[in-house]
Amino acid sequence: MNALLSPFNLAPFSSIKNEHFLPAFTNAIALAKKEIETITTNNDAPTFENTIEALDYSGEQLDRVSSVFFNLNAAETNDEIQKIAQEVSPLLSEFSNDIALNKVLFDKISTVYHNRKNLMLNAEQQTLLEKKYKSFSRNGANLPEDKKEQLRAIDKELASLKLTFGENVLAETNAFELHLTKKEDVTGIPEGTLEAAAQLAAQKGKEGWIFTLDYPSYIPFMKYADSRELRKKMAIAFGAKGFQDNKFNNEKIVLKIVQLRHERAKLLGYSTHAHFILEERMSGSPEKVTTFLNDLLEKAKPVALKEFKELEEFAQELDSIEYLEKWDSAYYSEKLKNKLFNLDDEKLKPYFKLENVITGVFTVAKKLYGLSFQQVSNIDTYHPDVKTYEVSDENNKLIAVFYADFHPRKGKRNGAWMTSFKGQKIKAGVNDRPHISNVCNFTKPTETKPSLLTFNEVTTLFHEFGHGLHGMLANTTYPSLSGTSVYWDFVELPSQILENWCFEKECLDLFAKHYETGESIPMEFIEKIKASANFQEGMATLRQLSFGLLDMAWHGSQSPETIKNVKEFEQAAFANTKLYPDVAQNCMSTAFSHIFQGGYSSGYYSYKWAEVLDADAFEMFKEHGIFNREIGQSFADHILSKGGTEHPMTLYKRFRGAEPKPEALLKRAGLIS
Repeated sequence: MNALLSPFNLAPFSSIKNEHFLPAFTNAIALAKKEIETITTNNDAPTFENTIEALDYSGEQLDRVSSVFFNLNAAETNDEIQKIAQEVSPLLSEFSNDIALNKVLFDKISTVYHNRKNLMLNAEQQTLLEKKYKSFSRNGANLPEDKKEQLRAIDKELASLKLTFGENVLAETNAFELHLTKKEDVTGIPEGTLEAAAQLAAQKGKEGWIFTLDYPSYIPFMKYADSRELRKKMAIAFGAKGFQDNKFNNEKIVLKIVQLRHERAKLLGYSTHAHFILEERMSGSPEKVTTFLNDLLEKAKPVALKEFKELEEFAQELDSIEYLEKWDSAYYSEKLKNKLFNLDDEKLKPYFKLENVITGVFTVAKKLYGLSFQQVSNIDTYHPDVKTYEVSDENNKLIAVFYADFHPRKGKRNGAWMTSFKGQKIKAGVNDRPHISNVCNFTKPTETKPSLLTFNEVTTLFHEFGHGLHGMLANTTYPSLSGTSVYWDFVELPSQILENWCFEKECLDLFAKHYETGESIPMEFIEKIKASANFQEGMATLRQLSFGLLDMAWHGSQSPETIKNVKEFEQAAFANTKLYPDVAQNCMSTAFSHIFQGGYSSGYYSYKWAEVLDADAFEMFKEHGIFNREIGQSFADHILSKGGTEHPMTLYKRFRGAEPKPEALLKRAGLIS
C-alpha cells in the first residue's frame, strides 16, 4: 500500500518506500489538474471565491508529497532518491507551467482582478488577488504560444540543472576525508573534536582520526589545527567543491543556469534576472540593492582593512607568518580573539550542551509568545536522530508540530535550514496548523561527551528557530500567504532578530550551564561574549557583502552569454572586497548553493537588508525589556502571524511605528560610534 496516495496529516515516514514517490507525484498532479479544470470549466461568472480562493486551496496533496520528498532529498538522501528527483522535477516544472500558461485560467483571474474595486475585499484578500494576477503576468501568461513553449523548455532545463548542481556539491562533500594517524598532525585540535574524529575513523575500520568537510568537523579543524599544511589541504578541498576536473564539476552548470535565467527574464520583458526577481522584493530594483551594498561597503571596508592589518601583524609576531592565506584566517582570528578577550570556543562549549540550548530557546518562546514544547515519541520520523514536539499556546491549544534534526550524516547536506512538512491555512472555518522542521549539523555526542555547541552554533540554532517560529505562529487564511511566504528580503527578520537574545545575560542565564557541574555561565564570560560581539565585524561584513555582490554580478549581467570563465568572472566581482590572496584551485560559485540551487538568486543581499530590520526591531525590545510579553505579542501579531498578507513595510511599521533606520545596525556592528 502506498501511504502517499491518500491525504495524510502527519508525514507517514516509516511507511514510505522510494518506489512510492513517482506514483504519488503522478496521482497528486492528476488530482491538482482536476481541481484546476473545475475552476476553468465553471460556467458561472468568475468571482474571488470560485477563482482566486479555489486556486489557492488547490494542489494540497501535491504540496504535501513534494514537501516530504524534497525535504528527504536534503536531509536523508541517497542515489535512488536523487534519481527520482531528476525524474520528478521536470514533471513539476511542466505542471507549474501548465497552470501559469493556462489562458482560460488567466482570463478568469484577469476578470476578477480588473473588477477588484467593486469586490469589498479585506487586506489579505486584496494581497492574494494581486499576487495571483502578478504571478501569472510575470511568468508568461501574456506571451504568444511560441514564447510560452520556449519558457516551458527553459524552466524544465533549469529544474534539472539546479538539482544536478546540488547533487554535485553533496558528492564532493562526501568524497573527501582527511585521515590522520600521527599525534603531531592533530596538535591544537580540541579533545571533543578529536574524539568525534576518532569515532568516525573507528566506524570506518581505521586507526587514528578522520576529518571531513561537514561543518562540525571542518570548522574546528580550521580554527584549531596547528599544522598549517593540513589546514591548507582542508581549505583547498572545501573551496574546490564543484571546481575539480571530474564528473562533479559545476562550472558549465553555473554558466548555463545564469544564461537560462537571463533568457527567461528577457522573454518576460525584463532587462535581467535581477530586475525580474527584485520587482517583488522590498528593495524593488538591482540599482537599489547595489547602492545598499556599496553604502555598507564604504563604511565596512576601512574597518575591515584595519582589522586585517591587525591580524597580519599578530600572525607575524606569533609565528613569523609573512603572508596570511585563507587557511590562516580562522586559526589566527581565534588566537587573537583569545588574546584580546581571553575567551575561546573551548571555554564556552561546556556551557552550551545542545539539550540545554534547546530548552533555552523553548523558554524564550514561552516568555515572548506563551508557547510550550512537549517532546513526544508517537510522531513518525525519517531518522532516529529526529526529535518531535507538540507546540501549544497558553490555553493548551495545539499550535504546531515541530521536528528537530540536529546532527550530520552522509545523506544530509551541510548547513542549517528551516522547512515545513505541512503549511498553515484556514479553510471552512478550520485553522489547519503547520508542521515545521529545523535541520542543523551540530557535533554528535561521543562516548564521553554530549553534543557541545560553539557560541556560533548557539546563534545558528536561535536563527533557524526564529524561522521556525515564523512558520509555527502562522495564522492566515490562505496557504500561499502563510508563514515564511513573504518577500525574500523580509524572511530573515524573524530569524536574525532572535540571535540578539544570545548576547543578553538575562537569556544566557536560562540555559548556559556547565554540562558537568550545572554551574551557570560566569558573568565574566557573558561580559566577554558581549565585548567580543564586534570582533572582526568589519571583515565579517565585507565577507557577506562579497557574496551579495557576486550574486548581483551573476544575475544583473546584461550579457551572461559572453561570460566564458567562472573563476575569472568571480574574481572580478570580488575585486573590491578582497582581503586574502586568491587560491587557484578554489571557486566560490561552483558550490554557492544558496543562489544556484536554493531560492536566493538575486537575493543574497537580504541577509544584510534584514540585519537593518532586526537591529532596529530589537531596539524596541531593549527599550522595554527583552522578555516584555506585550512587545513579544505585538511582534507575533504584526510580523510572525501575518505571513505575506500585506506589504512587509506596512507590517513592520505597524509593529515599530516607523520605517527602520540603518543606524542601529551600524552601531551594533561597531561601524559607527
